[in-house]
Amino acid sequence: MAATQQATKAQTITLSGSSEKVSEFFLYGINSLLFQRGIYPPETFTRKQKYGLTLLVSTEKALQDYLDNVLRQLNDWLNKKTVQKVVVVIAEVDSGEVKERWQFDIQCDKTMTDESQPREKTDKDINAGIRAVMTQITATVTFLPLLANPCTFNILIYTDKNLSMPEQWEESGPSLVANSQEVKLRSFTTSIHKVEGAVSYRVDDI
Repeated sequence: MAATQQATKAQTITLSGSSEKVSEFFLYGINSLLFQRGIYPPETFTRKQKYGLTLLVSTEKALQDYLDNVLRQLNDWLNKKTVQKVVVVIAEVDSGEVKERWQFDIQCDKTMTDESQPREKTDKDINAGIRAVMTQITATVTFLPLLANPCTFNILIYTDKNLSMPEQWEESGPSLVANSQEVKLRSFTTSIHKVEGAVSYRVDDI
């Protein structure tokens, strides 16, 4: 009986556990984007095993600190069920032209609290969903246009209205891609949060 109860417990997830899973996905997902799109030199990344994949993670201290700060705040907002979407914008350094816009829409069961009955969802199932998305992100280099000029990136987090912003955060425009095409990405769910992705990219006139 004890073994059965323990197995059942291992297959559940809470609101805070779900928020951590989603935040962790963005840590590895954003690092993969920055590597795949050549935003930082390849030698500044190190390999790490996660979700049954070999992923690349930046070793740049300034970038690590920036992502830690952003994702800590994201995790807090996920716990408060106020996040609508996370967007990674890639733009040319000199012109500021937006070349790519990676949008991840986030749906959340607003009825969930950490006092609620945990949902039944295994780590294995969640990781399988994340692995499919990560694999697709890696495969995007086969169809996305080459970024010919040096580019930088920015992270936009869309939240519910009337949410007070931390002092170091600022309002931003949507940073849309002109003359764009969009490709849908796979989604994954923790049973509390669902993340659906898409990438819009600049198509230059021929």
